[in-house]
Amino acid sequence: DLALGQGHEDESMDDGEDHHDLGDLALTEPHPLGEDDNLDHLSLEQAHDLALEPGDDYSQGPLAVAPVVQSRMMVVSTEFQLVVGQEFPDVMSCRRAIRNTAIACHFEIQTVKSDKTRFTAKCAAEGCPWRIHAAKLPGVPTFSIRTILDKHTCVGINHLGHQQASVQWVASTVEERLRENPHCKPKEILEEIHKSHGITLSYKQAWRGKERIMAAVRGSFEEGYRILPGYCRQVERTNPGSIARVYGNPDDNCFRRLFISFYASIYGFVNACRPLIGLDRTTLKNKYLGTLFLASAFDGDGALFPLAFGVVDEETDENWIWFLSELHELLEKNTENMPRLTILSDRRKGIVDGVDFNFPTAFHGFCMRHVSETFRKEFSNSVLVNLLWEAANALTVIEFETKLLEIEDTSQEAVCWIRRLPPRLWATAYFEGIRYGHLTANIMESMNSWILDASVLPINQMMEVLRRQLMTWFNERREASMQWATILVPTAERRVQEAIERARGFQVARANEAEFEVISPHEGTNVVDIRNRCCLCRGWQLYGAPCSHGVAALLSCRQNVHRYTESCFTVATYRKTYSQTIHPIPDKTLWNEGQPAEDRLEVIINPPKSLRPPGRPRKTRVRAEDLGRVKRVVHCSRCNQTGHFRTTCAAPI
Repeated sequence: DLALGQGHEDESMDDGEDHHDLGDLALTEPHPLGEDDNLDHLSLEQAHDLALEPGDDYSQGPLAVAPVVQSRMMVVSTEFQLVVGQEFPDVMSCRRAIRNTAIACHFEIQTVKSDKTRFTAKCAAEGCPWRIHAAKLPGVPTFSIRTILDKHTCVGINHLGHQQASVQWVASTVEERLRENPHCKPKEILEEIHKSHGITLSYKQAWRGKERIMAAVRGSFEEGYRILPGYCRQVERTNPGSIARVYGNPDDNCFRRLFISFYASIYGFVNACRPLIGLDRTTLKNKYLGTLFLASAFDGDGALFPLAFGVVDEETDENWIWFLSELHELLEKNTENMPRLTILSDRRKGIVDGVDFNFPTAFHGFCMRHVSETFRKEFSNSVLVNLLWEAANALTVIEFETKLLEIEDTSQEAVCWIRRLPPRLWATAYFEGIRYGHLTANIMESMNSWILDASVLPINQMMEVLRRQLMTWFNERREASMQWATILVPTAERRVQEAIERARGFQVARANEAEFEVISPHEGTNVVDIRNRCCLCRGWQLYGAPCSHGVAALLSCRQNVHRYTESCFTVATYRKTYSQTIHPIPDKTLWNEGQPAEDRLEVIINPPKSLRPPGRPRKTRVRAEDLGRVKRVVHCSRCNQTGHFRTTCAAPI
């Protein structure tokens, strides 16, 4: 086979014993690839390199072939063709065009001269004559190519990367795709660039290129803090009655705290929701970290109903006390009589102190998820953990003590640990307030699907994602409730229907107009008082809907069961919960329209001083039940050691 390297037309070749006689061979056109099966494997670029000029003498010896690691592609698109007289709007456009041509043709360039009036570059390969010179036209910013020597004697780059493939080039190359799909991963960017341009870049280049485009699309993190005062003013302007406040350090105006609550949420909670609030937080994953606080209620159908958001520079007891004081002021301003709340949270001291100070009459319960995880870390026994949950769900003191006896049979230390934690703070049987069956406050886990995506954005964009999600929820739930034809919301309706089915076999004896004796085959005798809406089993009181014993008593005296269910479970109240609208906020470019110049002056909030540590942030939130879980010890079947598998074993054979 004949293979010729580029740039050897004038080289003399020594005689050899078995060289081929090419004395009379003169080719003026490239050899057509389709006519010779031996050349099927040659690329179009190699075929171009085989074009020989007339008069070349190859009769003196064997051919010297230069190794080609990565050949230059033949320029077909006019986008990468550079000709004398070609003009560009400015020097940057000129440099971009030359750079793109170098990348497309797989050779690197070296800048010889670059200033305001001229730009000269040459091929970076030693000895290659390729060179280009462009200069500014007089009186205009336009640059024009003056001279170009477009012949290469090099074989192109011999590595997979490219010197001109900078972060800015990566950003401009994938900008359109990132605008369409902001969730495109750096790995996918690398694959696309390799497929389109034939070069391999580092993961860091792709990541930085993506960050540069995303900063241009969504704004920088620093700008997000700077415009917070204006954003808060827009929240209160577009959603009258809402509360939006931002606080900075008095010394340097660095961000400290942000509190936002929309009027639609305030109205729905005060007028239609159960007096139950859960507190939770999640760590932000953006450039400056921080922590997002959330106070959420629960609507009549059991879904989350976010009431207030808080963002702080770090999670401290002081910041939790501040957040609860803002929450207290919010409710005090919108209610004539402060409802006696039930608040669920973890056992952090700042939350306990904040609840005691701001809501002294509230019933404060600990989230069972946090309690069970602390218990799991201490004893590492799933059977004991399950019994602890059963004890927490027990409705009566007798059932609760029965579960503790079962735990005591397994571990005396576990019972002692449980006894040290006052049951009135976590056990349903002893809890003084009403939790409506809610034992946990892991709100963030329920919103994990979209809260994680928001936590990596600049702070103003994150709050917009939260507002937009709430706006969508309110509209969807409002429209869905219009299709309900029942008196109660679906979950309450199912609970009542299940109670009716269980009550069919009960015997009912009436003592007076309000008191009944209900006898069930498996549960014995229970006393029901329909006037006070209570039952000896405590199910009616704790869940707000008649239990099976209460349903049996109501049916025996021909009463409407639905009328004895708390109003928060009715469809009418549910519609009232979502009756208000969370309104959109215009783009920041329109915030100052129609405002006097003196009103546009505002305090500039600087970013906090905390920065995200190096390394890739966690993308999946660790569930509370996974914390402290004992890792499985792996065993190698090759060396009989622990800590690795057979496939990764490095022990000598």
